[in-house]
Amino acid sequence: MSRMRVSKLHGFLQNLFVPSKNIHSQRVPSSREYMRNVIGNIYRTLKYSSWDSAQQQLQNLPLKWDSYTVNQVLKSHPPMEKAWLFFNWASRLKGFKHDQFTYTTMLDIFGEAGRISSMKHVFNQMHEKGIKIDSVTYTSMMHWLSTSGNVDEAIALWDEMKSKGCCYPTVVSYTAFIKILFDNHRVKEATAIYKEMLHNGCVPNCYTYTVLMDHLIASGKCKEALEIFQKMQEAGVEPDKAACNILIDKCSKVCGTVFMTKILQYMKENRLVLRYRVYVKAMEALKIAGESDTLLRQVNPHFYLDSSFKEKAHDRNTVIADSSSNIDKELLLVLLRNRNVVAIDHLIQGMMDKKISVDNKVISTIIEVNCNCCRPDGALLAFNYSVTMGISIERTGYLSLVGLLNRSNMFSKLVEIVGEMTRAGHSLGIYLASLLIYRLGCARQLSIALKIFNLLPDNHKCVATYTALISIYFSARRVNKALEIYKIMCQKGNCPTSGTFNILVAGLERNGRFSEAGVHRKAKKNLNSNIGSQENLSTEGRICDLLFAGDVIL
Repeated sequence: MSRMRVSKLHGFLQNLFVPSKNIHSQRVPSSREYMRNVIGNIYRTLKYSSWDSAQQQLQNLPLKWDSYTVNQVLKSHPPMEKAWLFFNWASRLKGFKHDQFTYTTMLDIFGEAGRISSMKHVFNQMHEKGIKIDSVTYTSMMHWLSTSGNVDEAIALWDEMKSKGCCYPTVVSYTAFIKILFDNHRVKEATAIYKEMLHNGCVPNCYTYTVLMDHLIASGKCKEALEIFQKMQEAGVEPDKAACNILIDKCSKVCGTVFMTKILQYMKENRLVLRYRVYVKAMEALKIAGESDTLLRQVNPHFYLDSSFKEKAHDRNTVIADSSSNIDKELLLVLLRNRNVVAIDHLIQGMMDKKISVDNKVISTIIEVNCNCCRPDGALLAFNYSVTMGISIERTGYLSLVGLLNRSNMFSKLVEIVGEMTRAGHSLGIYLASLLIYRLGCARQLSIALKIFNLLPDNHKCVATYTALISIYFSARRVNKALEIYKIMCQKGNCPTSGTFNILVAGLERNGRFSEAGVHRKAKKNLNSNIGSQENLSTEGRICDLLFAGDVIL
């Protein structure tokens, strides 16, 4: 009985906080999977069959042809001629009418193929038939016109879009237009548009920042580009894999190795890798500049261990083995027994320089000894040695280091440590992960906490860790983002507990949103009134209540 009531409560919360279209998509996952297969079959039919045969097969499909279905078929990217034939075939179906989405996708297909006249024909049809033309359509048209060399037409479309009272540029539109202007050396105009975007309240996204940095690097202003790279992260916008590849590629062309090193360090901390073509260019740029490629190889170990490098790696390992035979490892054990940590530091540094490897248990012990002596520098030296030598230490070593850095307010290295811990097959555990995320939130380290959360395995992204994440966004006074995370948590099937509602109520009240807080307080009261709700609580729920529900006895 209590389980049914909890399920009903979860449904109530979803109806309250999750948009209706998302709820519908969650109710019918099997339908979504089935539709994906149908779209795939239609794509293969269009690609491999003649149009006459394909048309007959399409007519025999037991399918309701609506805008979404037709648009998905077009987005599957069938051959251009077949796509146009299918587009016109669909327009003759009884009860079907093309809309802005299907028209824009067809327009995109022609633009990508370089068929600008055909693209303009589709655009004119939208005008003639009164189809709504939004910023997405205009942005697509501007992009393909500029790509084909029709820059003046692209600018004219921008002016036309802005002159329409019902069609406002979005951050995507602004970014695309800024890139068009930069690519055509209209720097002053691009700068003015960027200022206009900020004035109109459009917050730059990752791609906006990438366009700005790309232009600055190409202009030889790597220092200014580096400042933007740092400021975007401070603003909560994290560079993604695509952005890093674009920037490394551009740095390689202008030998901007200082900025390249910063990007590579960020990629290492966030477990991002380069495309092989970009990797080769970066390797050549570092070689020309006479700088070490160690960091580049650490970020992209899968390239370094390619067949072209294996022979060199084998020779180096032989040297390491020969050197290690000359080291009296008993000395290290004696120093450990005597807790002579300063001497251990010197010995570890020397072993790292000479590429001498030791057992992972020894390194774990060294880290734990330094942590017990409150020596973060010594513990980090041993950790860096393990990373350099490719040694996966024991879980206790990682946990000791995480605890020491947390207590010492040295948060910047936590992401790398948790990343190496995950790579070694260990996990923080739900309790420690939640506690660490919450602690980082209290210390106003939002970006680091988010990175830690993203490193967690899927089975650790539960009600406890989500609640901790919600709490740190409230601490940063980002209320809407906290509520968005709560919605995502519910969508993932994680039922809120008393601890979750405590965080929601307290955070909303601190930010003056008392009516919403009242809704969550009532939901918490209903939850606590359910008979047996605590007995049926999951382990993750108990951890959540242990951390965030001081009024619940477990």
